[in-house]
Amino acid sequence: MTTFPLLSHPTPDSVVAWQGGQAITASRFLADVNALAARLPAAQHVFNACTDRYRFAVGLCAALLCGKVSLLPPSQTPDMVRQLAAFAPDLYCLHDEADCNVDLPRFFYAGGENPTTPAAQPTIPEVPADRLMAHVFTSGSTGQPVAHAKTWGAMVRGARATAQRLGLLDGRAWTLVGTLPPQHMFGLEATVMLALQGGAALACATAFYPADIRAALQAVPRPRALVTSPVHLRALLQAGSELPPADLVLSATAPLGRALARQAQTGLAAPVTEIYGSTETGALATRATAATEEWTLLPGITLDHRPEPSAGAATVTWAMGGHIDQPVALGDAIGPIDAARFRLHGRKADMIKIAGKRTSLAYLNQQLTSIDGVQDGTFFLPDDVHEDEAAGRVVRLVALAVAPGVTAAHILQALRGRIDAAFLPRPLCLVGQLPRNAAGKLPREALAPLVAARLAQRHAPGFVIDAGHPALAGHFPGNPVVPGVVLLDHAILQIGAALGRPVAVSQVGTVKFLSPVRPGERVEVDHQLQDEDTGAALASIRFRLSAGGRDVASGTLTMRPAPGRQEASPC
Repeated sequence: MTTFPLLSHPTPDSVVAWQGGQAITASRFLADVNALAARLPAAQHVFNACTDRYRFAVGLCAALLCGKVSLLPPSQTPDMVRQLAAFAPDLYCLHDEADCNVDLPRFFYAGGENPTTPAAQPTIPEVPADRLMAHVFTSGSTGQPVAHAKTWGAMVRGARATAQRLGLLDGRAWTLVGTLPPQHMFGLEATVMLALQGGAALACATAFYPADIRAALQAVPRPRALVTSPVHLRALLQAGSELPPADLVLSATAPLGRALARQAQTGLAAPVTEIYGSTETGALATRATAATEEWTLLPGITLDHRPEPSAGAATVTWAMGGHIDQPVALGDAIGPIDAARFRLHGRKADMIKIAGKRTSLAYLNQQLTSIDGVQDGTFFLPDDVHEDEAAGRVVRLVALAVAPGVTAAHILQALRGRIDAAFLPRPLCLVGQLPRNAAGKLPREALAPLVAARLAQRHAPGFVIDAGHPALAGHFPGNPVVPGVVLLDHAILQIGAALGRPVAVSQVGTVKFLSPVRPGERVEVDHQLQDEDTGAALASIRFRLSAGGRDVASGTLTMRPAPGRQEASPC
C-alpha cells in the first residue's frame, strides 16, 4: 500500500506557519492535529469553515487522520449550505469564529485557548495515498457547484510537482501569503498543500484587502511568495502605497494579462508565475506571463487531443498522468505546441460568436480591465439573447466597469481601439463594485441580478451632458466637471417629464453636491413628490442624482401645485 507522510518538514523545529508574528513548528502542528482528531465528532463529513489558515490546515489533517472527508465549498451562503447538507446528511461545521451562523450542527475549534504541548520527537503519520481527503466544489461561476473527489495521494503528488516547478525545494524556508480562502481549490493547493508537502510555512490570516496584503507580507520573513488572483493583484497595485518586496508571485483563478503581470513584477520586485488548472484537475501547467503566452505542463502531466464524436468535428483535450487519478476532459480550447507546451485560447463556455466573428469573454475582460482608470470590470452575455442573423437579431453584450472618475464614453472609446466593433458592449454600465466572492470570481447568479438592475435603470429618468456643452468651457481647463447648476437644471426637466407637466420651482432647498460629474456620464434622477395631495399651498420634491453607481447630488425643491388645484388662503 502506497502512503505519503502528513508533513515534509525535515525537523521538529521546522516552521509550518506564522501566526501573529509567532512561528509555529512542525512538532506543535502535529500535536494540534492529534489533539483535534481525538475530539472531532463521529460523523464522517466535515464542512471546514475555519477562516484562520493554520486552523483550517489542522482541521483538514485531523479529519484526514480520522478517515473523515472534508467538504470545501466556494461560499457559505445559506443555499450552498443546504446543498452541502443534501450531499452529506451527517455533515457538521468545524469553525473558528464565535459568531458562526452556519445552519448545521457546529463544532468550535478551541485550540487557541488550550495550546497543546508538543512532543520532543513527534511521529509524522503516514497516510494511505488512496484515502479520500475532500470533496472540493466548483466556484459556480458558470452554473451550479459540482463536487470533485480529492484523494490524499493526488493532492500530495500535485503539491510536490508544483513545488519542484516553482523552485521551492531550494533548501530555503519559504513562507506563503495567500489572498484566497483555503476552501478554494487554488487556495488549498498553493497555500496549504504546498506548505505541508513543500517544506514551506503558511501565513495564517487571509489577506484580502490591499492594506492586509501589505501587512501580511511585512509580517513574515523572506523568501516569501504571494499566492493571489488577478483581481486581488490589480487592487493591490492600484492602491498606490509602496509595496514590500516578495520573492515570487503566484496567480490563478482567472487569466492574467501580460501588462498586469509586468506591473506586478515591478511593484513587488518579484517574478510572476501563472498557474493553469481547474477544480477537477488541480494545477496542470505554469508560465511566466510577463514574458510568454506559452504554458509548460507540470512534471508527469500529458495532454491527449481527441476528436469528440458527440461534439461534431471539435477536438476535446484530456489531461492525464502525474497527480491526476483519472483522465479529465478539459473545458478549454488548447493549441498544442509540442508534448510539454501549449497555448490556451480560452474556455469553450466563454467563446462567443457575433456577426460571424469569434472571441472569448476572458479576452474581452482583459481588454476592459487594462484600460487606465478601470479598477475592475466584466463582460456579460444575457441568457435571453440569441444571434439569429436571418431574422436580423444579433447578440448584444453588456459590460460592467468599476472606474471612479472615468466616464463610460471614455471607456468605450478606449475599447474601440482594442476590440472588434461587433463586441463593443451595448450598454457599458458604471457600477460601484462587482459582486466577487472571496476567490475573486463572479458567480453568474450574483452577476445576473446586477446586470438586470442596471439595464432597468437605463429606462429610468436620466440625462447626459456631452463634452460640447457651453457650460464646460473653463470649468475646469483640462479637467472638465459639469457645473452643479447644470445638473440641477436638467434634473428639474427630467422630474417634470416624469410627472407629465413642467415643474415650476419656487424655492431650492438644501442641495448637496457629493461627487463631480464628468462630461459623457449618464446621470440617473430619482425623486419623491410630497405634500401635493394634502392641499398644501406648496409641494416639495426630494431628489437624488447618481452616476456610475455613486451618489452625486441630493436635495429638495419647492414647487407650486399643478394648475387646477386650489391653493390654501394665506394666514
